[in-house]
Parts: sequence; structure tokens; C-alpha cells
Amino acid sequence: MPSTATLTAGVPVVLSTDTAGPAERMSVWRQALSTAYVRLEPVVRTDPECWRGSLSVDRLGSLQVATEESDPVKVLRTPQGAAADGLAYVFARIQLEGSALLFQDGRSARLDPGDLAFYDASRPFSLVLPEHHRARVLMVPRPMVRMGDTEVRRITATAVGDSPDGPSALLLPLLSGLTREIGSASPHVREKLARTVADLLSTLAEDLLNREGRRPAGTGPATLLDRIKAFIESRLGEPELAPRMIAGEHHISLRYLHKLFQTQGTTVSGWIRRRRLDACRAELARPAAADLAIAAVAARWGFTSPAHFSHAFRRAYGVSPSQWRTSCLRMGPAAGRLVAGAR
Repeated sequence: MPSTATLTAGVPVVLSTDTAGPAERMSVWRQALSTAYVRLEPVVRTDPECWRGSLSVDRLGSLQVATEESDPVKVLRTPQGAAADGLAYVFARIQLEGSALLFQDGRSARLDPGDLAFYDASRPFSLVLPEHHRARVLMVPRPMVRMGDTEVRRITATAVGDSPDGPSALLLPLLSGLTREIGSASPHVREKLARTVADLLSTLAEDLLNREGRRPAGTGPATLLDRIKAFIESRLGEPELAPRMIAGEHHISLRYLHKLFQTQGTTVSGWIRRRRLDACRAELARPAAADLAIAAVAARWGFTSPAHFSHAFRRAYGVSPSQWRTSCLRMGPAAGRLVAGAR
């Protein structure tokens, strides 16, 4: 695998240890995991020279779908790794073959074929794969699961099986089928399917909270505003996202929607613009997106005019998008701390 491998939307990339010499396989796999996901540390107890692994990765807008296969290994997201890159993504792992043990937030979950579990890249976790395995790993920006940090912490490392008494009996097979076939769809259909997959993940996550009886039951304005903000996060890439559409989706008046955001000292449109800019800034800081055109990054997050995006970015952050990307690439892993600290 070349050291310069990058991920570009709509262009599947295969990362494999087969291209490396026996003595280099662990370093190549470490680089593959960090290119595809976030900074991770693989550990093997067998002879690393005989060890093999491969990743097929496809970026679909803000959704990433990876098919992962490897010999036994332990994968660590260390506190140092989480602090260094500052990336806030949620993973949903669907075990296809073999078993997996996931540890995060003081809990553990065993995944057998057909099971799914969530884990959060912003905090340490460990994944023990005791046998040859294959899994499909979905990665989305954390806001796309439409939950705050506290709620996400409550669903990590909890297996979601094909239970007959819940929606997972319907949703898990549907999710598995979509992620298996999404790569062969046309570009226009792929974008729609990617949003559908994100919606399914959000529904499964919400059901997991409800099933455990741990979700707060508030229904006041603050809760409504949180739901609206989560909705905005899940639709940032849609240019048609606008106050009237948001009000209609939540069955409230446009006036009341504006009033909710006024209590936050901002406007609906201002909030949308800032969240889109933040998403673009984080994307431009990722080494894996280095080959993606700045205009493509802007379009992915809902900006229809490259000139307007460039002007808004400079006004918000004091530098142009290209200057920001260049500085982050020069800083390497330290750029993650800069992104996290500027939120």
C-alpha cells in the first residue's frame, strides 16, 4: 500500500498488507487503519510476518463504508490518539464473520455475525478480534446520529442483535443490505442511499436508548431545540436545508423556530452556516481528504457557490480554505488538536 493513499468520495480504495514485505506488515496495517478511520494502534500476538489484513473503503458524502478483514488482532484507540487528532466520529460495526469483543465507557460487548455495536472515536476504546474475521464498519460524523455526547456515551459497546421484539429485526437486515449494495449504485442514488443509511443508524441508536430505558423524557423547548439542531446536523449537506423546511419537518411555525434560536443569540440561517463551515474546516484538516478539491468539500456540506464559501470561511476563521488546509497538512497530527480546540 503506498504511503500516500488517500480517500476520495465515490472512489473505492483497497488497503492491504499483501503489498508489503513480511517485516513491514504491522506498520502498513497501522497506516491503513489510520487512513481509513482515525489514529489506531494494532497489536498482534502471533508472528506479524505471517499476519494479513485488508480494507476496502468507500466515501459516500459524509458516510464512509469499509469492509474489513484480518487475522486475529487487538486494535486500540488510545487516549493519546484520541487527543492528538481530535476527530469526533461514530462507528457502527456490523460483524459479518468471526467474533469481536468491544470495550468502551466501562462496558463490553461481544459481537457475533449479524450483530452491530456503536463506538465513539472521540474517546479511547479497544477492539479484540480473537479469530480471523470480516466486518462492515460504518463511520459518520457524530452529529449525524442525532445525539449529544451524553447519549452517545450510553449506547457504546452494547450489542444490537436481531431481536424479535424490536425494530432491529427489520432495520439490521435492511442496513446490511444497503451497505453491501450501495457501492454499485449510480452517484445520484448513492448520495440518497448514504442519507438513508445515516437515518437507519440514528433510528437504531435511538431505539437502543429507549430499549435500555435510559433516554431523558423531556419535551420542553430545550429538548425541541436539541432535536432541531440534530436534524440540521444530519442534513447539512443538503443545499435546500432552510428555516421553512425545518419548521415544517418539526410541525412548528416559522416564527416559533426563529424564536428558539434567538434564545441562543443566533439565527437559524446563521447556525446552519456556522455548522457547515465547521464541518468543512474539519474535513479540510483531514490528511485523507488532501486530494479532494476545496469546491467539492464545500459542496459536500451544502455550499452551492465556491466563491461564497471562500468568503464566508475567511470571514469566520481569518484565513482562506486553501491556507487552512496547507497549515493543517504541515502540522500533521497536531492539526486535530487545533480543530478540536477551535470548536
